[in-house]
Order: sequence, then structure tokens, then C-alpha cells
Amino acid sequence: MSSGDHGYGGDQTRTRLPEGSAGDAYGSGRRPGGRPSRSLITVVGVVVLLVAAIAFANRGGGNGGNGGVDGNGGAPQARQTAPTGERPVTGSEAGIASGFPKTEQGAESAAANYAVALGSDRMFNRDERNEVIDAITAEAARAPLRQKMDKAYSEKFVESIGLDADGSAPKGMTFVNRTVPVGTKLTRYENGEASVEVWSASLFGLAGEGSTKPVSDGWFTITIDLVWAGGDWKVESHSQQEGPAPVRSDTTASGAEEIAEAVEGYGGFTYAR
Repeated sequence: MSSGDHGYGGDQTRTRLPEGSAGDAYGSGRRPGGRPSRSLITVVGVVVLLVAAIAFANRGGGNGGNGGVDGNGGAPQARQTAPTGERPVTGSEAGIASGFPKTEQGAESAAANYAVALGSDRMFNRDERNEVIDAITAEAARAPLRQKMDKAYSEKFVESIGLDADGSAPKGMTFVNRTVPVGTKLTRYENGEASVEVWSASLFGLAGEGSTKPVSDGWFTITIDLVWAGGDWKVESHSQQEGPAPVRSDTTASGAEEIAEAVEGYGGFTYAR
């Protein structure tokens, strides 16, 4: 026997063991003949069919929704938060995206964009706040929401965070209030109504030398109830709660000037599910 008969070289004696003995590789004997058993073919066939079924189930649907709520209005179904690939809307009102389709993903896209508007620095100026409310709110809910927001953004509250009474930042300071949606979850969709949770990160504070309210980040989830009105999704009501929040990173905090430049230099987005 030459050394090429095995991988280690040198003269060695090779002993051939009986079929099925414990000395076969990995402790399992060789199958007689060269043909796989019927049971093996069956198992392979089942695995192939299962893989194909999973691949089909994970394909993007073409019905405008994502299977978020079952067809009978039951509990929300688990689904990925990956983008659908649908094009975002092209319309806008008061600088806010509008013209969302009457679909599940249309409701989610609307909620994400409305969360950005409701969590912007425009809410601290009464005139701009009313403009935002008028653009995104259903007519019946408009007056009650204005009253609620006027109370929340009282002059006393605005001044407590270091702003002037009209919501503007003091000279030499940059006011930062920006909401960034991380993901959306549709929890109800039926009869022209929808409820969407928007998990978001936020930046809030005053950037500038000597600021007593430096810009910091936060995490919250805003729940937006929508109604289909006038050919678009509109806000009927909304609420907010803290979290979920990740572990803080070890990234070194930037200086006030760098933060101010970033906020003024980097614009926002139109969000689409």
C-alpha cells in the first residue's frame, strides 16, 4: 500500500471491518449498496417542501397589507418590521406627508409621519402647532386636540425648559426637538379605523454654551388612533408611554456646537412602512 492510500503517510496496516460494525466512521455502519433508502428520500422531500413553504410565506405580499391583523379583526399577528418596498406618498400638507393609501401599511406610514410632526419643535409655537393639528387631525377631533395641546404646551411649561414664550430659543441657543421612528406595529384595523404603535427615539434640549437643558436622547412609544376621512388617514387621538429603551452606548457625547450644526444641517425624512 502506498502512502497515498491515507492521509498520514508512512506504512500503516488498514483493517477492513464488517459492514455495520462500530469501527465505521462516526459509529454508524455503511448502508449496503449505493442507493439511498426510501425513508431518506421521504425526509429530504419533506425538508425541501418545508423550505419552499417558508420562503413563500416570507415573500412581500401584494395586497397592500402585511398580515398585521387577521381577516376577522382578531388579534395582531407577528410579522417582521422590515420595509415593504412600497413607494412613499408624494403629497404633503403643512410640510407633513399626506395622501396615504387605505391599507394597513398606509395606516402605519401615516402614523409614523404624524408621530414625527407631533414630536417636533413646531409644537412649541401656538400658531405652528395649530397648523400641524389642522393638517393631521380628523375634523371632529381637531378642537379637543387643540385644547389638550394648549394645556400641555402652556406658557409656563415652555419657559420652564428655557424657551421664550413663543417657543423660540434664546439668542445663541438652538432648540432641538426631533422624533425618529424606529418601527411601527398595527394593533387594530377595521371599518376605516386603525390603531398604530410607533416606537421612537428622540432628541430634546437646548444646544448652546451654558445651556442648562443640554440635548439628550430618549425612547418612547406613541399610540395613534386613526380614522379614514377625506381620502386620507387622520389622527383621532394619541397617547404616549416611555420605552422600550436600549442600553446606553459608550459613544462620547458631542459638544453643543456640533449638535446644533447637526440638527440644522441634517433634514428629516418622509417615512413609509
